[in-house]
Amino acid sequence: MRALIVDDERLARNELRRLLRAHPEVEIAGEARDFDEALRETERLRPELLFLDIQLPGGSGFDLLERLEQVPLVIFTTAFDEHALLAFKVNALDYLLKPVVPERLADAVARATRELREKSGAIAGDENIFVKDSERCWFVPLKTVVLFESEGNYTRLYFQSNRPLVLRTLNSIEERLDARSFYRASRRHIVNLRAITAVQPSDGGGLLLTLEDKLKVEMSRRRAARFRELMSL
Repeated sequence: MRALIVDDERLARNELRRLLRAHPEVEIAGEARDFDEALRETERLRPELLFLDIQLPGGSGFDLLERLEQVPLVIFTTAFDEHALLAFKVNALDYLLKPVVPERLADAVARATRELREKSGAIAGDENIFVKDSERCWFVPLKTVVLFESEGNYTRLYFQSNRPLVLRTLNSIEERLDARSFYRASRRHIVNLRAITAVQPSDGGGLLLTLEDKLKVEMSRRRAARFRELMSL
């Protein structure tokens, strides 16, 4: 399990390295001391696990996750427990307070190992996307999103009762989706096929899709023809 340690304190990085010697299943691929280095090293090394401090020079750990195209598993390590509730809201694997207790680290590593085992062989669409909207944050499994809606360089995600924007184009998100589960219904919309509750003809030979939460998406004639073939309608 390849891991990246992100912490601005050299002593904290060294101590975590020392503690991780008891866990040979964790390969420390590198370290980062600030936001820019963390972003660069995460994209270069593609670690499976981040040991991530929250307060970093140049930006927060949450800001880092928001910038990543592919979000690895995350174990937060920090001296500030006021961030704990927010971290657990985003479904982090664990939240370790400094100084890190070996037993708590062992639990977190075991959880990461189980999570990676379950994810092995996963298809696109089983990935998570990190979403930060004001003070709320989530790790959102792409497969649970009902609708993706383009708003310029941003995309609005519809999941549960939430409607946050992420700084990703619809095209970049489409590349990560499983074509068997998602369909580009229009220039601005990608729908989750499992979320469709009704299909009706619309003017001009197109289709009107009704999704969960009574969301409506209109499909052009050209896209509707391909959709009918795909769904054997």
